[in-house]
Amino acid sequence: MRLQMELETDMHKDMLPDFLHLYHACASGGSLLTRLLEHFDFDPVRIRRSSPGELRALGLRAKTIARIGARQNPRVARDLSWAEAENNHLVCFDDAAYPALLRQIDDYPALLYASGRLELLSQPQIAIVGSRLCTPGGAKTAFDFAAELAAAGLVVTSGMALGIDAEAHRGALEAGGKTLAVTATGLDLIYPGRNRRLAAEIRQRGLMVTEFALGRRAQRASFPQRNRIISGLSMATLVVEAAQRSGSLITARLAAEQGREVFAVPGSIHNPQTRGCHALIRDGATLVELPADITRELTPLVNFTIKQQIQLPSSEPADIDAEHRKLLEAVGYDPVNCDILVQRSGLTIDKLSSMLLVLELNDFIQSAPGGCYVRI
Repeated sequence: MRLQMELETDMHKDMLPDFLHLYHACASGGSLLTRLLEHFDFDPVRIRRSSPGELRALGLRAKTIARIGARQNPRVARDLSWAEAENNHLVCFDDAAYPALLRQIDDYPALLYASGRLELLSQPQIAIVGSRLCTPGGAKTAFDFAAELAAAGLVVTSGMALGIDAEAHRGALEAGGKTLAVTATGLDLIYPGRNRRLAAEIRQRGLMVTEFALGRRAQRASFPQRNRIISGLSMATLVVEAAQRSGSLITARLAAEQGREVFAVPGSIHNPQTRGCHALIRDGATLVELPADITRELTPLVNFTIKQQIQLPSSEPADIDAEHRKLLEAVGYDPVNCDILVQRSGLTIDKLSSMLLVLELNDFIQSAPGGCYVRI
């Protein structure tokens, strides 16, 4: 049930410890905390002072009632101490800093842990998500889209997973733009561990956000729960490479249910990592090939200034001679190996290898698994 309230000011600091106590007693918020707050006029002090019988009448279990009735919870002191550190924040549902878009979803979190530039929470955001096992082409697409969208003034939001998520964050940072990572763990933990350096950079230049308490490790159920926040924070969700059974499709479905735009990048029919994107497009997602396709759709929906015009790339590569251009056309956009390229081009293997190296060094093609090449 959605939390309905008309609170004009942030939760009083004197009430914050009681709110945190309830948050942990109700297993990090959720619908139970929402019901309690509604029933008790959003007053956490009244809830803590309620009798066990009154709480039982509301359907609470004995363990939950005991946790609510406990005099202290060490997690509360831990949260308050954590929030005293520079750039760490506890954002309650009624705080002025709580993002308006996120509050519009039915099951928005009652509390957000945030670390970094808090102002990014309420700035226009686009989610970029996709496969952890992405292809080199998918990684580059995510990086490039993120860089250009960040340069256009949007905050790039993702889940800091390996693959597309990480490339989206890196693209935004490389462009000097802003990025926000929604994690599936407490903010004192980094998952996956390989993204520690990326997490540190996001914390310094962007924003890390979660609803999970400090010390919470990644669990299977954490990721779909995290995904609703990614889509809920964002005006739109862009999917770059997703298999047919991908968590990214959950994010896209949630975005559609939340009334947000869904974009998908198409790919080769031979690439299993793009079948999820094709399914989204069949179901009504907007097919995009360029960042400008997205800004054109979103500009009427949000009052923000485009910081720079996105230059559309030329459809014809420059600075290569006719022989290299002919080979580039033979490579095409689907992965192809050298044996097939020898047949298509009529070149010797030595000549072919030399020309492929030139094309790759000039970013016209890139290597793909299995000794293949693909045009980019």
